[in-house]
Amino acid sequence: MENNNQTLPNWFYLPGLSTDPQLQVIGFLVFLVIYMITLTGNCLLLITVRISPTLHTPMYFFLSNLSFIDICFSTTIVPVILMNTLSSDKSISTYSVILMNTLSTDKSISVGGCMVQMFCYLVCGVAECILLAIMAYDRFVAICRPLHYSSIMNMKICIILALTPWIIGLINSTIQVHITWRLPFCRTHHVHHFFCEVPPFLRLSCKDPLLNEISMYVAAGIIVLCSFLLTLISYIYIISTILRIHSTQGRRAVFSTCTSHLIVVTLYYGTIMSIYLQPRSFHSVEKDKIVSVLYTAVTPMLNPIIYSIRNKEVKSSIIANIQKIIK
Repeated sequence: MENNNQTLPNWFYLPGLSTDPQLQVIGFLVFLVIYMITLTGNCLLLITVRISPTLHTPMYFFLSNLSFIDICFSTTIVPVILMNTLSSDKSISTYSVILMNTLSTDKSISVGGCMVQMFCYLVCGVAECILLAIMAYDRFVAICRPLHYSSIMNMKICIILALTPWIIGLINSTIQVHITWRLPFCRTHHVHHFFCEVPPFLRLSCKDPLLNEISMYVAAGIIVLCSFLLTLISYIYIISTILRIHSTQGRRAVFSTCTSHLIVVTLYYGTIMSIYLQPRSFHSVEKDKIVSVLYTAVTPMLNPIIYSIRNKEVKSSIIANIQKIIK
């Protein structure tokens, strides 16, 4: 234990996504736009569901929960990227002054700050993963058990289902963060990543992180694979039910309510699995950075856009509310 304390640094250095001056400026602008779209889109969806009586159904209740998770998820990661993208490198000091005079000039992050970020992103990541499976189950009940939908998906059940992802996320995050920070970090203070994610920290340890990797794979396997299987089974039943609908127009109407969710599920589960369910030998620093950007920054931005564009009820409610404000 004493050795662990001696090898635990007081800070870590996050180099960001690129060291090229021009790419850093472009990256800063891109992530700033992504973050603004994420906040605007998800807040708009939250407000629309809240003030539109026609959207007070379990489906939109879970959708508003997804928007809240996406806001938390993005806020945990993207501001750190923005602060680290343009910072202390002398070669980009001119750009830093022009774009953000008050920007932090230090790419380091304290141990405490890193632990908090790791804890929060794990909670949000797990919560979103499980919530997507719950949303698939909700669609299954609505399409395959329509006569029993209101009794099965009552408000009490919806609240329990909405709280479950957060509870599991908190438990998993507490375990993963605790065992990660018990490792001795003596190789370097430089984390070859843009935020405090578990896999890059396992590579920094001077002790074999086998038990940590097993714990990570078991947790990811239970949470991600179980969520994926629940989603897959739900959609097998949904598709079989849709195929039994005789009306072509009816099939299109029912399937259109599921398409948006399928797009989100495919993007999110695919990126998560490539990070947390692949052996160490398949990982590379640059690939992990790209995949992490997809599920921590891009997916939270796309979710409200996908659901709004493909959902007539949401679009009509947004338009109706904007018209009321204008009048």
